[in-house]
Amino acid sequence: MKSTTIQAIFLLGFFALNSMNAQEIKKDSVSLPKDSLITKTDSKIPFDGYDLTWINGQNRQTDFPLTLKDKDGETILTGVTYVDAYYNYDFRNPKDNTHTISAAIGRSNEFTINMASIGLETNYKNMIGRLWLQYGQMGSIVQDLDGTVNHGKNTSVSNLKNIREAAAGYHFNVMNGLNVEAGIFMSYIGLESYVLGENWNYQRSLVCDFTPFYFQGARIQAYPSKKYKVELWLLNGWQSYNSWNKGLGLGVSNYYRPNENLQLVANFYLNGKDTRNNSEVRRFHHDHSIVARYFHNKESNGLSQAAFSINNHYGFQSGGGLKAKDNYMIGTSIANRLWFHHNKIALSLRADAISNPGAYLAFSPSPVANNDFNDALAKGEKLKMFQGTATLDLMPNQFVTFRLEYGFRKSNIPYFAGSGGTTSPDGWIDTPVDTWRPDLRKSDSRLTLAVMFRL
Repeated sequence: MKSTTIQAIFLLGFFALNSMNAQEIKKDSVSLPKDSLITKTDSKIPFDGYDLTWINGQNRQTDFPLTLKDKDGETILTGVTYVDAYYNYDFRNPKDNTHTISAAIGRSNEFTINMASIGLETNYKNMIGRLWLQYGQMGSIVQDLDGTVNHGKNTSVSNLKNIREAAAGYHFNVMNGLNVEAGIFMSYIGLESYVLGENWNYQRSLVCDFTPFYFQGARIQAYPSKKYKVELWLLNGWQSYNSWNKGLGLGVSNYYRPNENLQLVANFYLNGKDTRNNSEVRRFHHDHSIVARYFHNKESNGLSQAAFSINNHYGFQSGGGLKAKDNYMIGTSIANRLWFHHNKIALSLRADAISNPGAYLAFSPSPVANNDFNDALAKGEKLKMFQGTATLDLMPNQFVTFRLEYGFRKSNIPYFAGSGGTTSPDGWIDTPVDTWRPDLRKSDSRLTLAVMFRL
């Protein structure tokens, strides 16, 4: 099968690059990884001294001004504030101002607060505590679509959607660290972050946009060595607050950083029972990524840093009347980023593609079911997409990013919003649709201007 061959090529490339030796260069800053902060004890600090701020999907901060310390200088609390606003111009100019098939950009031809977030995190005396709240448009795309809140009573998306992340746990001083936590977490699947300011591009890659952004469950983070981390997860389901059926999903995540210039990651999602009223359907998903920095000279007024990332995905669901050959997802994303003028300016180019027969991970292009996309799927056509993105960042300091981005997407079947929109005849949700059909096209392009602040 064609997908099997492509998967084999991806895996061979991953293991081949696993053996590459990244250029050893001077470390100029220290930053903690995206996962929960680690209590610093002796010299057993995972990834100690590594500059990880350049990695796609990581926070580029090295200073955290909102920090409260005790009389001995040990950090008690670290505060976090984040604001992300954008103006998106869709060249199709849909009448309902709705930008579709994206979990990052939901509106077009108007200014939007995408996310406003505040939070606190502590690792005081080996405690792990984290509470990050969120508001903004992105919650309407991601959290509002969680159907598991309708499974039984005593649950509601309105009580949970404004929690970006909340967890409680404890850090054990064994090996190079062991964390045990439970709560709501950002997803471990995929290279790119839910927080758009941490990514090289504003619009996420297709493979990351089609996969989860949050989980509710429990995890163990173990650091057998300073260069390797493994996580074991128990999850309610695939991007869900609650479960679709009885039983829990399982997850495994592996990070290996032999030095600060190379990151290798392999993630797995197993035994997912994520189909309503059909517990026989099981979901499997795997992604692996390579991120490598191949040039670094921070003092340069010209090119000061260069890196690339590759993120490959493969998954399927089967059982309960479904066959994996008709319900799989395979895709890849390749990006390259160049920094200039002491890392104050950056240019990122990315190309990504995905094939998702059965469209079990795909966004619905319209709430109106009578549309060309559903008709094409009913005829047996298989969804395939391509995306090209060019992003220019201006970063006057580590707390603010101004971003200008052009994006182009193409599908083999009608999928993106045209000028007639995808909501109703006049673009308003309370207008009867009757026999009206959404205006769906096979391609779209946009220009997005964003500003992101983080302290």
